[in-house]
Amino acid sequence: MRGGIDMRNIWLSVGLFLLFVLLVASGMAPEFVSTPDLERRYLSPSQAPPFGNDDRGISILEYALQGAKIVTLPAILSGLLVSVLAIVSGLSRCAGSSFDTVIQAFGELVGSLPRMVVILVVALMLPPDWKRLLPIGLTWAVLAAPAAMDEAAATAGRLGGARFVEALRAHGFSAVRIYLYHVVWLNLRSVIVRQAAEVGMQVVFLEIALSYLAVSRNEPSFTHSDSSYSWATLLYQGYTAFLDVPLFHSLYLGLGLVGVVALMAQSIRIAARAR
Repeated sequence: MRGGIDMRNIWLSVGLFLLFVLLVASGMAPEFVSTPDLERRYLSPSQAPPFGNDDRGISILEYALQGAKIVTLPAILSGLLVSVLAIVSGLSRCAGSSFDTVIQAFGELVGSLPRMVVILVVALMLPPDWKRLLPIGLTWAVLAAPAAMDEAAATAGRLGGARFVEALRAHGFSAVRIYLYHVVWLNLRSVIVRQAAEVGMQVVFLEIALSYLAVSRNEPSFTHSDSSYSWATLLYQGYTAFLDVPLFHSLYLGLGLVGVVALMAQSIRIAARAR
């Protein structure tokens, strides 16, 4: 049993460390990339450390930092929104109020919507000044919330729902301690953290997908301003490497960043598993 607890701590440390790295990278992101220098284009990581240059002589590290700035905060806020909705659903089930019916109706309605269609509609409806990932990410979080809300409500139901709360009140516990400590912290925490990590990862991958479509068609992005570059730029440059363009180092960095996000989310999910 001790070994399992230690492993959860290790996975949690890995996940939080990678999240810290993304936060630092987003804070270091330049507002604009460097001026192109054609004499330094296509330099490899050994020639232009740490990751090499692109076809304009710009360090692809700058693209990586800007991409981190684009996705980090919206992914975190989207995960927090899902967490809040899951908590509301779980507490509503324990409270035994009529609001639980409203929560279930909301989940069924939102869960029936086609996610990508809604995302594209929202992206197209955003005014030019609002072309950012945050509103799109929050929309995705709402669309993904029914799964988290259902799991939280089911977990609260297995506790006994309102009977669980009444039993603890009979033992003299306050409502705040019952709902925040016994229900949310001791029983819903694993659900909340796992769902938040998954949705945060999905928002990052959604941004990459939307930006990749935009850059491949040479169109403005839905998720960031024209002066910024997404991690999708690294992947698209890496794709050109298969067309005899010496940019495989861009592909490796892009895939590495995707792997970092996936590892971070998976580490947090493993750490949050119920004992």
